[in-house]
Amino acid sequence: MLHSAARGGGHEPRPYFFLSYAHTPKNDPRDKGPDLWVQRFFRDLSAHVMQLTALPDGVPAGFMDQHVRPGEDWQEQITEALAHCRVFVPLYSPRYFLSEQCGREWFAFAGRDTLHQSRSEHRSPPAIIPALWIPVLPHQLPEAARRLQFVHADFGEEYADEGFYGMIKLSYLRDHYEHAVYRLAKRIVSVAERTKVADGDPLQDYATLTSAFGPVPGPGRDLEVTVLACSRDGLPRGRGPDCYGPRPSDWNPYHPLSARPLARHTADLVVNLNYSVRLAEFEERADRLLRPGPPDAPGLLLLDRWALDSPRHRELVRLLCAEPRPWLSVMVPWNRADPESPPREAELRHVADEVLGTRLRQSPGHLTQGGGLPTLEAFSQELPRAVRSAVRHYESAARTGRPAGPGSPLPHVLPDGVGLGRAARGRTGDQREQRAPGKRQADQVEGPPDGREP
Repeated sequence: MLHSAARGGGHEPRPYFFLSYAHTPKNDPRDKGPDLWVQRFFRDLSAHVMQLTALPDGVPAGFMDQHVRPGEDWQEQITEALAHCRVFVPLYSPRYFLSEQCGREWFAFAGRDTLHQSRSEHRSPPAIIPALWIPVLPHQLPEAARRLQFVHADFGEEYADEGFYGMIKLSYLRDHYEHAVYRLAKRIVSVAERTKVADGDPLQDYATLTSAFGPVPGPGRDLEVTVLACSRDGLPRGRGPDCYGPRPSDWNPYHPLSARPLARHTADLVVNLNYSVRLAEFEERADRLLRPGPPDAPGLLLLDRWALDSPRHRELVRLLCAEPRPWLSVMVPWNRADPESPPREAELRHVADEVLGTRLRQSPGHLTQGGGLPTLEAFSQELPRAVRSAVRHYESAARTGRPAGPGSPLPHVLPDGVGLGRAARGRTGDQREQRAPGKRQADQVEGPPDGREP
């Protein structure tokens, strides 16, 4: 969500890596600089990258914030580097995952990487390559870091045991240090050339960036992503199959610019906010989502307006909005570049406004406003706000032990005769596909935390 490379049409050489590290405070005012050894490591790594590439004179191999010159806007320099670098190298240490600034840097680059993964036909390796400065215990890792599953022992047992700091300080490990730095440089160059992450989006205020490490260090909490969408075998009039698959969770509203389901893209973004994600389909979770009482977890509802052509789906959403459920943020994608959207846009928007009426009038919790989210980039930028709103209301409900408003018993049969629950599935007019017995009802996605100091 960062600065786009407008210069040179985006074809100018870019730094291969951004080194993200936690600043070490001075133990004594007379100390020259506690991060001198990090600077030494950065110089060694940059020298190897220069030798392994054809970067021209004047183009740095990497970026480190110590290289911001006096008088320059350090926030602008950092966001520029995060928008243009090819690979992100977080320098792991216990202090790193307590740093809000490091968490912001991670979140900014991870957003670029997630957009790249969604736009690509083939899954490429993550463009985040961790480096150990000080070994970190598993419970100290946030969800995003745990999900990378990087095998540090590939760079040598001494590296995995001591990290770069231990090897650079202990003379008998000098050869192991040189070997590990060279291996890391080769990995950076290889991933950069294979992945080719596009430049970032226009600049946002650095101070508003979300940290990928969450409010506290360590593994994240649960957040449920629920999809209410059409499936390919139950499409309304005027809707073709290009954006759909056998299951509602296969919905890809930003096709063809996006190559994978929106639920998977959402899960990756949520993981970068330090949450473990549960993916679900609305019809399978309707009984639990609509029951009165405190929620099990904060959540996001991804709503396909085309699905509201179904009377059953309209009634489900009306029931959802009949009671205050602010811990469930509602996000409504609407791809105006889709040629099938304009003919029915006004009609389906009116239907959505009608069934979401209570939320529109009372605004409890987060709800996509206006005409929906027109692009994958707009969706990605809105998601952190939706998550924050859901989590805030969920935590409030958890403290009080009750929802924001009075609950009422959930009717087993809706007013128009459409039933809820397992017995109701498969009735005439239900657009949902029939599942084979024993089919898994929800996908689990594991994820990590946030932080860094100025």
